[in-house]
Amino acid sequence: MTAVQAPNWDRLFEAAIGQEGHFTTQQAAEAGYSPQLLAKYLKNGRVVRVRRGVYRIVHFPAGEHEDLATLWLWSEKAGVFSHETALMLHELSDVLPRKVNMTLPQDWAKRRLRVPEGVLLHYDDIEKDDQGDIGAIPVTNVRRTLIDCIDAHVSFEHIDAALRQATARKLLDERDQKAIRAHARDA
Repeated sequence: MTAVQAPNWDRLFEAAIGQEGHFTTQQAAEAGYSPQLLAKYLKNGRVVRVRRGVYRIVHFPAGEHEDLATLWLWSEKAGVFSHETALMLHELSDVLPRKVNMTLPQDWAKRRLRVPEGVLLHYDDIEKDDQGDIGAIPVTNVRRTLIDCIDAHVSFEHIDAALRQATARKLLDERDQKAIRAHARDA
């Protein structure tokens, strides 16, 4: 029989730091917090439940992308923000997505999911080279974002503006620019 680990607030806080102050039930358990102790912290106001299985440390400073952090944790850290959401995160064009776009691995398409309201899921296995982070948030890189937007038929004006801005900010090399333009012609 294994010994029960004593609760370790520092370990739980460390997990939350990289997730805009949020943590999962699993991360709490790994830090030694039983469901009963987590319920006590909920009752005394030290943590709040954000969504099923996702909590937030109350006194943690508010983050810019807290809503996205909770969705990323909902996806078991498998999701990558993509398409128009990635354009917004990269601050390219003036697109304001109506839904949060998240790409999950292809094998997630077989799962029966209760998708959070306002989330549009895409399924594809995104290579590590095609993603990065903005703060605590995983996001497709600029090249992949523009290709995804082309494939999703985002308006030409938004794609053109994003391509011009990315070029001006030197976020794309010449090879990437040519690949994006060729992809747009072929789409």
